[in-house]
Amino acid sequence: MPLNDCRIIELPKITDPRGNLTFVEGGNHVPFDFRRAYYLYDVPGGSDRGAHAHRNLHQFVIAMSGSFDVVLDDGHDRRRFHMNRSYYGLYVCPMMWRTLDNFSSGAVCLVLASEHYDPADYIRDHDEFLRLAGQRRQAVE
Repeated sequence: MPLNDCRIIELPKITDPRGNLTFVEGGNHVPFDFRRAYYLYDVPGGSDRGAHAHRNLHQFVIAMSGSFDVVLDDGHDRRRFHMNRSYYGLYVCPMMWRTLDNFSSGAVCLVLASEHYDPADYIRDHDEFLRLAGQRRQAVE
């Protein structure tokens, strides 16, 4: 999948003087049904997370609090997304190398995932990812 398939999606925001409310529905706001949710927090300043790709997993990344950047690389193009609003989410396609960095103090990153945890779905070596991404691109052309 090309990097252009990954995109920011605005979620519903119900404003109220008592506090705002945002909700996420799988298959509606997110282009997949999610089976797992996890969150990153207390990330030390200067640290990064991710640095891997998934063969089949779809993800939706939300900055619940604070801010951070998500850098996506499809093996050909690279793009940085600054996440700092809890009513925006980033759809991340399969076969995207992703790195999360630039975490603000107190940042909380929520990730909705299309599948349960499967270590076999991870690609942790960037050279292997580039090889596999090149093979996929050639098969499509």
